Amino acid sequence: MSAITVGSEDTVGMLVKRWRERRRRSQLDVSLAAGLSAKHLSYIETGRSNPSRDMIERICDELDVPLRERNRFYLAAGFAPIHPERSLADLGAAREAVQAVLTGMEPNPAVAVNVCWDLLAANQTALVLLGGIPDELAGLPVNMLRATLHPDGLASQVRNLGQWRTHVLRRVRRQLERTAADGLADLLVELESYGLPESTTTSARPGGDLVVPLQMATPYGDVAFLYAATVFGSPRDVTLDEIAIETFFPTDPATARILRSLSGP
Repeated sequence: MSAITVGSEDTVGMLVKRWRERRRRSQLDVSLAAGLSAKHLSYIETGRSNPSRDMIERICDELDVPLRERNRFYLAAGFAPIHPERSLADLGAAREAVQAVLTGMEPNPAVAVNVCWDLLAANQTALVLLGGIPDELAGLPVNMLRATLHPDGLASQVRNLGQWRTHVLRRVRRQLERTAADGLADLLVELESYGLPESTTTSARPGGDLVVPLQMATPYGDVAFLYAATVFGSPRDVTLDEIAIETFFPTDPATARILRSLSGP
């Protein structure tokens, strides 16, 4: 399990209040849903009462607190954290399931990423399309958002860079608001700093108004993708809780043909 530290100023009550306010929930609303009185919740937030393990879990369930942050709650309350964190390689059957999903998505490119969009695994089609990333951005771990938006990365290949950049930055802000994950705030600042070339367009091709497509020029021809994210249900491990599998699906027959050609005979 990775070491977790909690600042000396972070009492469990402060963490409860911080996440309750992050979720824009009232004390009364949370207390009723978590099965305790509003007075008891108030006492927890002000430090007059220390919650039990069961109470912490009930409150965190109600506030949809990520497992990594739940461990901070336990430490702040004087308990050992209960959610382990292992590398993807050590996840056993879950690791095999991730790879099976990635392989099963062929010829569509698919990647497994963590909460900060660092690349954990990819299928063969995705690896081919990511082959144009320069060495300075291809060091481990590859960050998918940095690779896509960095001026020295794939940004010059993105046909709708302005639109895609706006969409990506919105996703990062939502992820930061939902998870408060370490590193996301710095990543957001970095991505915002890249800016856009003067010639950048912001509109997508006709028909792309329902979802934001990723339109790219590749050595194999122009491609256009929609993506879907898959997560594991009811994870108990921090790493598994933070894994998402993002699959990119073709929006037109030309892209589909290119993907089939990249997957081999």
